[in-house]
Amino acid sequence: MVVRVLYVAFLVSISPVLFAQPYTSYFTGDAVDVTTTTEAGVVLMGGATESDGAMQWFLQRSGGGDVVVIRSSGSNGYNSYLFSELGVTVNSVETLIIASDEAANDPYVEQQIRNAEALWIAGGDQWNYINYWKDSPVESALQYLISEKGVTVGGTSAGMAVLGQAYFSAENGTITSGNALANPFNNNLTIGYNDFLQVPFLENVVTDTHYDSPDRRGRHMAFMARLWSTYDQIPRGIASEEYTAVCISPDGIGRVFGDYPEEEDYAWFLRPNCVEPWEPETCMPGQPLQWERNGQAVLACKVPGTPTGEFTFDLNDWGSTSGGEWQYWSVSAGILSTESAESFADCLGVGVVEQRVTSPVIRVFPNPGAGELVHFSKPVSGELKDLCGKTVCCVMNADKCDVSLIQPGIYLWMLEGQSIRWIKGD
Repeated sequence: MVVRVLYVAFLVSISPVLFAQPYTSYFTGDAVDVTTTTEAGVVLMGGATESDGAMQWFLQRSGGGDVVVIRSSGSNGYNSYLFSELGVTVNSVETLIIASDEAANDPYVEQQIRNAEALWIAGGDQWNYINYWKDSPVESALQYLISEKGVTVGGTSAGMAVLGQAYFSAENGTITSGNALANPFNNNLTIGYNDFLQVPFLENVVTDTHYDSPDRRGRHMAFMARLWSTYDQIPRGIASEEYTAVCISPDGIGRVFGDYPEEEDYAWFLRPNCVEPWEPETCMPGQPLQWERNGQAVLACKVPGTPTGEFTFDLNDWGSTSGGEWQYWSVSAGILSTESAESFADCLGVGVVEQRVTSPVIRVFPNPGAGELVHFSKPVSGELKDLCGKTVCCVMNADKCDVSLIQPGIYLWMLEGQSIRWIKGD
């Protein structure tokens, strides 16, 4: 293993001149860059020991290429694990410690990220990630992997936290469920939105990790309430317990992996109930959260993790599941309550079909659609993108669009600041 560490070089002159690379690199494998056929995807890991099944899924999608791990602290703990312990052949594994603005702007760091065939964001402090990496070449390189190169990107703990379009930034430190529910505008409850990464199927999603230790369900409800209250967005939530991971493929199916099914580890998928009004009754500074809605404010699906990822959740409609069980969650006077939900049948078909960014809301219909025309609720300008970020259709001040030549699949309409998922059927 080659270890590139901070170094000091002196030139002979009147006074010493200091040169130092701002990053640290730990490199394992072949240093010659390779280009392989990759598969896109997302891995959301809960924060304790990695699920071997999920990490094998992650590596296999690299096509045997170069794997890059980024973090702002720590060392080379992933290198041998990813390179030689999981039985999946890759060309190399490089860990980059990016712990400053200078490191995030270093050309070598940007180059190595862009050359990756799989990218992993380690655990740590998510505020460091946002503080150092946002609006830097690191961010643009990550978005390139996601939107253009079609690379699987994953993260654990803090690395998972920053993958949603909305995220708990931890700018002022962490927060407990009790404090978040007592005041969802607590100084420690800091939410970022739509200013870092744009990941397919994570639009308007805020994630949480370490879901079982300690209990973080209450603060997750507060995160979602804040997303609604502050940004006028219909929120969604994905959470992983500590030994569990959600692996999302380009078809929108999330497979839940967990190496210890006897521990009953779950991933959780949260969405507001589909009976309006949906929004919290009270989400104001200094007041306990009230999101009760007759005890059925939020629908939560818990899906067990297994070594083979056999149980799934469908992020196209946020309702279909294999192996999942439903609960109702609600908050009354800052106290979280849960109860079993017999089924989700009444809500099937009410999917993530629109994201509110501006008013009035633009609607796309039919959705899903299989005809020649798609209609908009008002004349709009924008473009239709596939899940790799490629533009496949444009509209200019029109209230409909001919989509007869569009291949069946999942797309995003980007319309005047709104991101709207649209499904083209056969």
